Amino acid sequence: MPAVDPPWYQDGLRFTCTQCGKCCTGAPGFVWVTDDEIDKLAAARGMKRSEFVAVHTYKTRGKVSLRERANGDCVFYDADRGCTVYAVRPMQCRTWPFWDSNLTTPERWAETEAICPGSGDGDLIPVEEITRRMKAIKM
Repeated sequence: MPAVDPPWYQDGLRFTCTQCGKCCTGAPGFVWVTDDEIDKLAAARGMKRSEFVAVHTYKTRGKVSLRERANGDCVFYDADRGCTVYAVRPMQCRTWPFWDSNLTTPERWAETEAICPGSGDGDLIPVEEITRRMKAIKM
């Protein structure tokens, strides 16, 4: 088997969630959710699953996404309180900023650091954990 070059971030990267909301607000996008995540979110909101699905999700591109406000903000982000479902947030949110799309090059990571105040700061996340998060969801 041929040798594989280590990733450019082999020494790890720093990150801590500041709950600033920059990854939760702004331009429209998608927050993909699984059935299990829907169940946990519904329970956290004190809603029946069917009600949660009807109010807070929609199907697109063959998947299920959380709805957004008209301005693109996540419906569960509150400017004063931050993420109102933080303890049960979806995997997509849990793995930010360690998405493959943010880690293709050091320059792409620098762009991530420019928009996310927790990227490049805080705890040193080892390459093994970065890889685990990247594999958890493809973004």
